[in-house]
Amino acid sequence: MTKAKPYAISKRVVWEAYKRVKANRGAAGVDGESLTAFEKDLKNNLYKIWNRMSSGSYIPPPVRLVEIPKGKTGATRPLGIPTVSDRIAQTVVKMCLEPQVEPYFHPDSYGYRPGKSALDAVGVVRKRCWRQDWVIDLDIKGFFDNLDHDLLMRAVRRHTKSPWILLYVERWLKAPVQREDGSLEERRKGSPQGSVISPLLANLFMHYAFDEWLRRNEPSIQFARYADDAVIHAKSLLQAQRVLMAVRKRLKQCGLELHSEKTKIVYCQDSDRRGKHEHITFDFLGYTFRPRRAKNRRGKFFISFLPAIGKKAANSIRATIRSWRLGARRNNQSLEKIAKFVNPYVRGWVNYYGRYYKSALTPVLRCLERSLIYWARRKYKRLKSHQRRAAHWLGKVARREPRLFVLWQIGIRPATG
Repeated sequence: MTKAKPYAISKRVVWEAYKRVKANRGAAGVDGESLTAFEKDLKNNLYKIWNRMSSGSYIPPPVRLVEIPKGKTGATRPLGIPTVSDRIAQTVVKMCLEPQVEPYFHPDSYGYRPGKSALDAVGVVRKRCWRQDWVIDLDIKGFFDNLDHDLLMRAVRRHTKSPWILLYVERWLKAPVQREDGSLEERRKGSPQGSVISPLLANLFMHYAFDEWLRRNEPSIQFARYADDAVIHAKSLLQAQRVLMAVRKRLKQCGLELHSEKTKIVYCQDSDRRGKHEHITFDFLGYTFRPRRAKNRRGKFFISFLPAIGKKAANSIRATIRSWRLGARRNNQSLEKIAKFVNPYVRGWVNYYGRYYKSALTPVLRCLERSLIYWARRKYKRLKSHQRRAAHWLGKVARREPRLFVLWQIGIRPATG
């Protein structure tokens, strides 16, 4: 007679969790095992995860910590990479916990939620900036690194009584991190950015630390939040100052601190709003909101407060295009192969950064056009010393095959004349 497991976890759930992890891919954790290696003994490996989780004996391995560069400042942010097995185990818990907490989340919480996106958040902020004059641009210092474990577990317990979910969430919070030199570091607070369960736990934490608190104490105030990236709208400067002071105090009670220099109050200046203020621009989810020229239905130009691709995002796109080194590394390839390589990137940029104020994206993508011209000069001897002739040749190809590059499909083509 087979002894019953203390925790009723379905093998089907483990299988579905594996399929999600496979779809997301990801690097190897501390054990060095890739997804391909894991799949060589797939049935046995999945059985081990199910068996250990069902018996309560699953102990999360350390999380591999990698420092990711942040911009050009030399600063880095830590990214935690769990093992393949641990990602599957975390996905099992996420699949069971998420349906229990999701119905309670605020409609203006957009990060890592089914049916919501960063573009939704940008769109709603855009509309509210037209209606309200002021914005509080919040920046939380080291959000994922400073989540209070006791407060977080209290929030989890409010939504589930499942002993195995509570057991494993707590174990993941306490699992040590392994630095690049191999040393292990205990964790008394925080949840590694990069793990499967962290976004859901972060949303749950901010639901009580910020969303619910704001709804109860400032019911007339509107906001939009994507994980730890949030903006609050206000009707007046005095209201913005008062709310910012209250939010700063509230987050401090929850173990979080607002960045004193990056957090600011912004005036949404446009043609109808008089007066001046120190800050008239802010960044949100890769977009920069600021006064920009717009045209009304009658064709008259005016100044509106609008989002467009931000400087950091634009520089990142240019850096990516330069890193391809099309002329140096791919001048032995056909134009069709290059199109197949670059099109998914460009399509992603256009779909995201082209949603609002698309014209601001055009000069950024001209960088790719210049790279293609340089590729043509390196590819064909007759074009080597003639940039204008190379541009003319590429322009003729674009007229003949306008759908070859996404770049050409949106109207960015070299001149032919």
